[in-house]
Amino acid sequence: MSDSDRVRAHVFVSGRVQGVYYRASTRDAARERGVDGWVKNLDDGRVEAVFEGDEDRVEAMCEWCETGSRAAEVDSVDVTMEAPEGIAGFEVRW
Repeated sequence: MSDSDRVRAHVFVSGRVQGVYYRASTRDAARERGVDGWVKNLDDGRVEAVFEGDEDRVEAMCEWCETGSRAAEVDSVDVTMEAPEGIAGFEVRW
């Protein structure tokens, strides 16, 4: 995929999304879909994530965030599209 075909979504997820394996499940879902980026917990109780890759795959990850891990209770997902930075791989950040 060329850089011009990549998109980037910056996502903030609110609800009961910490302590419920949301980050690990996000990492696994992104890797299964071939999406690059990262995910981390925020001090205010939200989860922040960045997804880069093919537009359809990135959109699928944004939709996945609406439900997240089995134990999560998602209240809202805020997505902002940004210019891709060329991230490779997917990681959980601390």
